[in-house]
Amino acid sequence: MTTHYDPPTAPQGTPGGGEPSPAGPSRAPGAGEPRQPLVRGLWRGRPEDPRWARPALLGLLATTLLLYLYDLSASGYANSFYSAAVQAGSTSWKAFFFGSLDAGNAITVDKPPASLWPMELSVRLFGLHSWAILAPEVLMGVATVAVVHASVRRRFSPAAGLIAGAVLALTPVAALMFRFNNPDALLALLMSLACFLVVRALEDGRTKWLVWAGVAIGFAFLAKTLQAFLILPALAAVYAVCAPVRLRRRFGQLAAATLALVVSGGWWVAVVELWPASSRPYIGGSQNNSFLELTFGYNGLGRLNGDETGSVGGGGGGGTGMWGRTGWDRMFSSEVGGQISWLLPSALILLVAGLVATRRLGRTSVTRASFLVWGGSLLMTAVVFSYMAGIFHQYYTVALAPYLAAVVGMGAGLLWEKRRELWASIALAASVVAAAAWGYVLLNRTSGYLPWLKWLVLVGGLTAAFGLVFAGRVPRRPALGAAAVGLVAALAGPTAYTLSTLGQGHTGSIVTAGPAGASMMGGRGGGPGGDGMPGGFGGGAPGGQGQQNRQGQNRQGNGFPGGGGFGGGMPGQNQRNGNGNPQTQPGQPGRQNGNGFPGAGRRGEGGPGGAGGLLNGTSVSAGARKLLEKNASAYTWVAASIGSQNAAGYQLATGDPVMAIGGFNGTDPSPTLARFREYVEEGRIHYFIAGGGMGGGMGGNSGSASRISSWVQSTFTKVTVGSATFYDLTRKAGG
Repeated sequence: MTTHYDPPTAPQGTPGGGEPSPAGPSRAPGAGEPRQPLVRGLWRGRPEDPRWARPALLGLLATTLLLYLYDLSASGYANSFYSAAVQAGSTSWKAFFFGSLDAGNAITVDKPPASLWPMELSVRLFGLHSWAILAPEVLMGVATVAVVHASVRRRFSPAAGLIAGAVLALTPVAALMFRFNNPDALLALLMSLACFLVVRALEDGRTKWLVWAGVAIGFAFLAKTLQAFLILPALAAVYAVCAPVRLRRRFGQLAAATLALVVSGGWWVAVVELWPASSRPYIGGSQNNSFLELTFGYNGLGRLNGDETGSVGGGGGGGTGMWGRTGWDRMFSSEVGGQISWLLPSALILLVAGLVATRRLGRTSVTRASFLVWGGSLLMTAVVFSYMAGIFHQYYTVALAPYLAAVVGMGAGLLWEKRRELWASIALAASVVAAAAWGYVLLNRTSGYLPWLKWLVLVGGLTAAFGLVFAGRVPRRPALGAAAVGLVAALAGPTAYTLSTLGQGHTGSIVTAGPAGASMMGGRGGGPGGDGMPGGFGGGAPGGQGQQNRQGQNRQGNGFPGGGGFGGGMPGQNQRNGNGNPQTQPGQPGRQNGNGFPGAGRRGEGGPGGAGGLLNGTSVSAGARKLLEKNASAYTWVAASIGSQNAAGYQLATGDPVMAIGGFNGTDPSPTLARFREYVEEGRIHYFIAGGGMGGGMGGNSGSASRISSWVQSTFTKVTVGSATFYDLTRKAGG
């Protein structure tokens, strides 16, 4: 097993700092050595690798692919907010470019559109159904595992690369979000690719790798705006200090990479800002129809300080707020810990140990720089997530998964090679103890879920750690046995949570990984009686009584403090029709666990025609669908509704554009009452759907949305279909 470590010193300005080539000692093809046939080369891999290395990698990628594809359609349209935008972009190139919620191009999603583009192209090729939307996310997950493996493998051992890839694939929140249609999957892939490319640039000082890293971060910006920049300080600092070229050239290369970032991320922004506002959709999530305002406000500084105009509430600000408690231990809390933190204590130990092990190497040591790149990205992102006072959801932590996995793989590989040094074997054993002890704590939080597993993890981990202390003083096989037991113990907990995640569908805007009760904040959107939003939207936070409608029945639950829960039901049960397309039907009640939190069923609740609230789109009855589809081609929008979730459900059910008044929360000032009246007078909207928005008094709808609703209800004819209420905008009341 060959590991490419650095010599103690490195000549200034020498590419790679005098290190051996990452490709190892083998000669390049054509230098007296015949080139391997393509198929054999793919299966065998590098000549210097052990024979098991490439088959093991292919097995890891294939297993990840099969696991992530398992029962993929159980999630239906997943987050209907983005699925509606995908549906729109698959029928309108203008909606494709701008990221519009509807093909009529009334308003965009509250993010840039890059994460939608792969799904929209897939739907254009294969039609609108769950697999066409979610399969591209799965492929992004497999690609991310491959990128992390490749980066760790280049500088460390094949085993280290496999450990890193397996840790990523078996992280619960990764298994969740690489099967879901939020922007986080593409973001995680591109940020992993950026780290990989920066490490490549650190190997030989070539500008092209750094420029490509800038391109990756630029496109990551077009996936989730400023979150893509969280790791920039770490990457820039490491390259500025450790690159194997002279100082002036380093800064020139960083300038070139910055230019590449600006161009790759800024071209779309420039087009949108320069495009006449009257002929493009309104920028969802903004208050002034400006993408720059959205970027630096609602999606930028507002996420950090909690001052988010148009949002449903602020954050903790050092205490407990609507989005959970902030502080240094947030990643370990009951709300977040089960999603990402299983190996976080181990990663921190291994990061410190890796830096200690490389402390005497030269400035240009790529081994140390690898720890700084991946470890710095991990720490920067974790600190921001821990203290951000604005909107925070547990699934955001998928951004940490590639960094954490790489640090674990690199640290484990390096300490294993140095196990004959007592401090290294003790540090390796300490990382296993940390994984076992923290795994026990996390599993104990869901004490009713596989109660025997926590003891297996704890006992197995402690036993393996004892053996690893002596790993450098015993024969190789017993040492390998101890390492294998330690790895199994460390991964048993997250693997169980991952399999639980894969075994159920997830729908809605807020989803979590793991079994029922694994996260006390937020929930399995669309699981029967899903846990609800942070602080208990529809599911329960202390302070008030909310109600959730299910097929005309009211179910009591704790509401938001001082007010009711979200109006309308949870989304209905996802089923598949004869064409394999998801359709919604009324759901069944969810189970309750011992803590009073809803159980982890597979589908959601809701009554036909009820408002979808925040968590997911509306369940649409056959009668309502038939009403909207009549003469649909004569209108730009078959209907308009306050809030995107209500509009999304109807749009996905009919396949026709539905205007989302006020955007996601119903709080965006678009369209104005005057503009809406123009649309109606021009005969461009057929129906107005009553209800929608946030409901329950949660910050209310925008003044514009409220005025539109009042005008419609006082002016036009009311039409009732089952439990749903519409207003025919072509027939005035009493007319």
